[in-house]
Amino acid sequence: MTIRLDRLNPLQLDALKELGNIGAGNSATALSQIISKKIDMSVPRVKVYSIYEIPELFGGSENIVVGVLLRMFGDMQGSLMFLLDEESARKLLSDMMLGQEVGNLTDELPMSAMMEVGNIISSSYLNALSFFSNLTIIPSTPAFAYDMAGAILGTILYEVSELSDQVLLIETDFLGNGEAIRGHFFVLPDLPSLGILLKAVVVE
Repeated sequence: MTIRLDRLNPLQLDALKELGNIGAGNSATALSQIISKKIDMSVPRVKVYSIYEIPELFGGSENIVVGVLLRMFGDMQGSLMFLLDEESARKLLSDMMLGQEVGNLTDELPMSAMMEVGNIISSSYLNALSFFSNLTIIPSTPAFAYDMAGAILGTILYEVSELSDQVLLIETDFLGNGEAIRGHFFVLPDLPSLGILLKAVVVE
């Protein structure tokens, strides 16, 4: 079934929030184990946005953001994004992962570390989602992103806009060592996949 985003009921939104909570908890645990530091993720927010509002979540289209983009394949399709502002990316890499000051974020070491973070978070999230829904969900290889928010989001949102001028975001904030890092993990299922997901978790 194809879902109308403007007709999601409270039960469906709660189910999506709970799925996001399970996935986020799984991701935080996996990342904590890898870097041997405490990582928390906030309670997910599930909200329908106009595609034109999304860049404003990062302070506007021209703000520089850093992160990782992946696609979902299999029973559920769509995109995943883990994006941070530039200052938070440096803090995450310097203080929590590499133990040294990071210069150019596009150098091989910080770029590789950021893709590893994105891969851990996304794979752990999707593993939990797949287990809970009994759907096969396969992530693509992560792609590094370092550009203005509008440029990074443009291609993904263009694909979404062909089907709808709205997008559902399952959004989670990223916290490290008790210190807020302004990072966001977004799951953007396409509309047919959202219907499949809701049907799989028995939400009518």
